[in-house]
Amino acid sequence: MVRHPGSARSRLAVVVWAVLVSQVLLYPGLDGLIVALGAPGGISAGMWFLVAEYGAFITCAVVWGAASDAVGRRAPLVVAGAVGGAASYLLLASLPALGIGFTGVLVVRVLGGAFTIGAFSLGITMLMDLTGGNGRNMGAAGIAIGLGAALGSVAGGQISALSPFAPVYAGAAVLAAAGLVAATVDETAAEGSSSAADRRGLEAAVDTLRSRPALGVPFAFGFVDRLTAGFFSLVGVFYFGDAFGLDAAGVGIALALFFLPFALLQYPLGSLSDRIGRFLPVVAGSVGYGISIIAVGLASRVEVAMGLMVLVGVAGAFVAPATMALVTDLVDPAERGVAMGGFNVFGSLGFLAGFLIGGVVGASTDYLTAFLVVGALEITIAVVALPAVRRLAATGRQPASTAD
Repeated sequence: MVRHPGSARSRLAVVVWAVLVSQVLLYPGLDGLIVALGAPGGISAGMWFLVAEYGAFITCAVVWGAASDAVGRRAPLVVAGAVGGAASYLLLASLPALGIGFTGVLVVRVLGGAFTIGAFSLGITMLMDLTGGNGRNMGAAGIAIGLGAALGSVAGGQISALSPFAPVYAGAAVLAAAGLVAATVDETAAEGSSSAADRRGLEAAVDTLRSRPALGVPFAFGFVDRLTAGFFSLVGVFYFGDAFGLDAAGVGIALALFFLPFALLQYPLGSLSDRIGRFLPVVAGSVGYGISIIAVGLASRVEVAMGLMVLVGVAGAFVAPATMALVTDLVDPAERGVAMGGFNVFGSLGFLAGFLIGGVVGASTDYLTAFLVVGALEITIAVVALPAVRRLAATGRQPASTAD
């Protein structure tokens, strides 16, 4: 068993990374996969395929947290979530042979999401429990999430050429491996329970917001920023395929051009916000983020669109760590777990909203309108919240003067 917190940290980061890889593997070949599963194809069916899983994520995260509190351990539940998620992937691939239609597919997606969020949420919670510094532990989680999304998009695009179900089988294998890794982590490396942060239900998030109204500013930015990520996970896939004729491999590369800089620049740009304050990264970054999103939708050549995806990732990396740091600035150290839990709830709701808004607007109008709507939302939140961000950045505690 692994007892050193550094070794536990690396293994738990692998678990979080593996869950993201398994999830994103399906995105680049999404259009072909839903057709193989009996759907008519198109962005609407893709939307419901993603919404079914993510709806279960939001609903069941708090259940897994409460269960880990009740049993007093997290690692066995991480294993159960990963193995259950792997089994749901295998079941998904078997549905066409069983003659089960797309409604059954969505049911299995809900079931799989209910399992997979256990591995993901409790994997991050176990990182929060470790000694060695919360910044280091959450940095490991952030890098794992970003690199998992980047690798999943590239690998998913490549193996989709073999079969529409190849990413599903690969995702099952990755989740099973995550369960094996989680089984080797000994929870004696933890310094205590972060159960308050586990209870990330919407009611707890709203209670946190009521007690600290100023948190409404970073919560709103977190909602819109994750909305754009959900938008690209769905609309970006169909846009690059339909507008530029890219196959699944090309779509995977396009998504990776966003995910990779977004992941790798989180730490240096977060450190930059420590030096120059939160205002410019949050407000100017959000405006640049919104403009670059619209520019992708306006691009007439695939080379230009893919280059702009890099700019989208860079702009997003300006906003995300500074916004999370603003949450930390506004609360006492003892309240950080609950405050960040509320931030993540609003972020998860934003991700789901990105699927729904992108899917509905994209299906009922066109891709350019969908990009305009989502990019405008990002710019609007920056403009509307500008005075509040300026005030909070000026009065909130800055990291340079905050000792943990």
